[in-house]
Amino acid sequence: MKFTHYLLILLFIIIHSCSYDSQKKDNDTVINTSSGWWIYGEGLHLYKDEISLEENIIHFLNEDSLNLIELYMSVTEMEYFPLEVDVKFENKKDSLLVHDFNITYIQGCDEQ
Repeated sequence: MKFTHYLLILLFIIIHSCSYDSQKKDNDTVINTSSGWWIYGEGLHLYKDEISLEENIIHFLNEDSLNLIELYMSVTEMEYFPLEVDVKFENKKDSLLVHDFNITYIQGCDEQ
């Protein structure tokens, strides 16, 4: 009997936390998508838009910064080497907040 009671409490907490996360999102948040280049160097992540060629500082919301640097360096093997990416982001005053990204092409890696 106690086991089912604890199970119901746990289930309630999980359901409540899921609904809380969805309510936390700001209704005014607009998620944009874009293709361009992710460039990393000297501790700074930049995004250059493919159409406007505008450069912005980017912050990755759902990623660990050390893992991102490790990923970038393992793929490019050097700083300032552009990675072609598709990003989902929201605009902030002086930067872009990246919700999700997908590396689409690595310069110098031709298909064979």
